[in-house]
Amino acid sequence: MSKQTILGRVTQLAKANINALLDQAEDPQKMLDQLIRDYTNNISEAEQAVATTIGNLRMLEADHKEDVEAAADWGGKALAASKKADELRTSGSAADADKFDNLAKVALGRQMQSEKEATTAEPTIAAQTEVVDKLKSGLDSMRTKLTELTAKRDELVSRAKTAQAQNTMMDAVKNIDVMDPTSDLNRFEEKVRREEAMALGKQELAASSLDAQFESLDDLGKTSEIEARLAALKAGRAA
Repeated sequence: MSKQTILGRVTQLAKANINALLDQAEDPQKMLDQLIRDYTNNISEAEQAVATTIGNLRMLEADHKEDVEAAADWGGKALAASKKADELRTSGSAADADKFDNLAKVALGRQMQSEKEATTAEPTIAAQTEVVDKLKSGLDSMRTKLTELTAKRDELVSRAKTAQAQNTMMDAVKNIDVMDPTSDLNRFEEKVRREEAMALGKQELAASSLDAQFESLDDLGKTSEIEARLAALKAGRAA
């Protein structure tokens, strides 16, 4: 996996808009579970790749440090050989002086080579350092996203359970409304009222009949009295 590919994937995942993804999902909980698995796997892969990239960078830095130290070392050797050549030349040993000057030149050549290698590596090290910094930042963002995903999943599961409980309760209330026992009570009460009304009607009819009977007795009494008085009148005239 190339550094560019690693960086691209890390950046893409770190910038993922979780809410937008959830809005497009038919089953947000399943999608979150899948995203958590994907993020976990991607983070694991990215961590290995980033670790490799960091390892390569550290090797480059170690090589650069070695080149810088080698350049300084060869510089010191060139200086020492040059001083020795000067001392020998001052003492009249021109041949030995030339020998040490040649050694100084060789050391200077090695110094220049080491300096060149160090200078050549510096842009690469700088670029690699920037990539590693971005990868670390991306990994931190991915870990933050994973935490956000997990929290979102837990929140969603909790909300789903609450909504399910509310729907179950509302369905129960709805069924109670549909099968309202008070409606049966109302119908029974109406039936009782009709029975009571009928009883009152019968009582009223019975009372009316009894009144009529008493009225008939009154009329019969009046007739008897009339007959008695008539008989008395007739008996008086006969005397």
